[in-house]
Amino acid sequence: MKRKRTWLVTSGLLIATACGGLTTAQTLPVSAKLTAEQWRADLRLLAEELPRRHRNAFHTMTRAQFDAAVKQLDEKIPALADHEIIVEFMRILAMVGDGHTRLNGVGARFRTGRYPVQLYLFKDGLFVRRIAAEHAELAGAKVLRLGKLLAEEALNRMREITPRENEMGVKDEAPFWFVFPEVLHALGITDDLQSLKLVAEIDGQPKTVELKPIFQPPARWVDSRDAAKTPVPLWLKNPGNDYWFEYLPEQKTVYAQFNVVRNKPDETVEAFFNRVFAFVAANPVEKLVLDLRRNGGGNNFLNLPIVRGVIRSNMDERGKFFVIIGRETFSAAQNLVNQLEKYTNVIFVGEPTSGRPNHYGDARSLTLPNSGLVVRASTLWWQDLDPRDDRVWTAPQIAAELTSADYRANRDPALEAVLNYTHGSTIAELTAEALTASDLTVFLKKYRQFKAAPANFYVHTGRTVNAFGYQLLERKRLDDALTVFKLNTEAYPDSANAFDSLAEAYGRRGQREDAIKNYERALQLDPTLTSAREALQRLRKQ
Repeated sequence: MKRKRTWLVTSGLLIATACGGLTTAQTLPVSAKLTAEQWRADLRLLAEELPRRHRNAFHTMTRAQFDAAVKQLDEKIPALADHEIIVEFMRILAMVGDGHTRLNGVGARFRTGRYPVQLYLFKDGLFVRRIAAEHAELAGAKVLRLGKLLAEEALNRMREITPRENEMGVKDEAPFWFVFPEVLHALGITDDLQSLKLVAEIDGQPKTVELKPIFQPPARWVDSRDAAKTPVPLWLKNPGNDYWFEYLPEQKTVYAQFNVVRNKPDETVEAFFNRVFAFVAANPVEKLVLDLRRNGGGNNFLNLPIVRGVIRSNMDERGKFFVIIGRETFSAAQNLVNQLEKYTNVIFVGEPTSGRPNHYGDARSLTLPNSGLVVRASTLWWQDLDPRDDRVWTAPQIAAELTSADYRANRDPALEAVLNYTHGSTIAELTAEALTASDLTVFLKKYRQFKAAPANFYVHTGRTVNAFGYQLLERKRLDDALTVFKLNTEAYPDSANAFDSLAEAYGRRGQREDAIKNYERALQLDPTLTSAREALQRLRKQ
């Protein structure tokens, strides 16, 4: 299921479809205002039906927390305006903690226009990505304040109503809601529905502008990329096309962008990827890049031909097949990522996905009878990988996050990372090399360099380093094993397993008190860790 939003894709940007020209905001015709009892009836239905329809509505919140939130809103309804009630419904649904469970089509219910600006949360902060021409000087400026709040405070308010499975879901979706006067007012970011004071940094100095909501698209938008002297990057080149590919002859690379998991009227997903793999087989291709960073999902059952095509091709070798992922990679696209991770030698590049590897999905609709609000609730649990896989996202092996400067200059750090990739030392290669060395001097130096490298920011080394420690234990290199386990607890101080392993190493060396101390720490972090509890009981009896 693809995440649904009222956005229009144009020139590589996502824009609220209701945005319109530089006319003064006016009230559009609306349906009759609901009574407090009508809103309360819809709320009661939501409270009854969401737990019944959702596959597991209480996987991130308790039933008591849900009931308390419903009760609190029920009491507040008579004092709230309609738009404030809608935003509170959004807040309750966001508590569920999955990206599919949400109110659908909310933007169409807000009738005071849209602010003519688009914001984006880059690696270096919240920036004006696009704005109406009358405020052209703000294009590319860093946002310092929105209404009454600092930018970070405003984002925190927006986080509370954003359906998400992880922080990338917030980065993807929260900036979109800043164009809606009703949302900003309901969250206490602004005092009214007719203006937004935006403070942005220009040439090191704050600049304040007052935006008014509008209804017709501006005569001209100004994008922060407009002054770029380099060509439009491939990931923004053809945004309206569901899938397409291009050959880069100088780099001997095929770049395929896959933006939605659905068939085109004139070509199926399977037929398209058959063309891609046929081209790869018939031409001098050294790297294949599949770009999923803008793919919000679709039909899960269309993914299999892609996975099979990779496996059958000559690209299924480490260093040949790359997948670019990011904050929009979600739902069926996340499931494709899972399958590629499980069955191919893929290297993920970019930023983490907004979906969890194991997640709730296949949302079904419930229309609330009085307000007409459409509630979407997840009905299935998707588990393509290990049932114990509790990762909040799929992380890139090579981090390549977009900065505001990259965007303004039409640079694509993710594709650059792919094109510049050469076979180097992974954490697995570092530990394998160290296992045959007489000491750990070189390993410790390379490990710290690896952890410090920006490209490895999202690489979780804990499991590999822990396994390395046990290999050293098996070889009776007790001092080296202890060093490695200590290294792991320093890197992952919240890992019960890391402290459990360190305690075992101390025990093997006969350091009983140190072993007890670290088993206790492991149990503080995870009271259910049976191995630590049993080992601690044995040590205390000695």
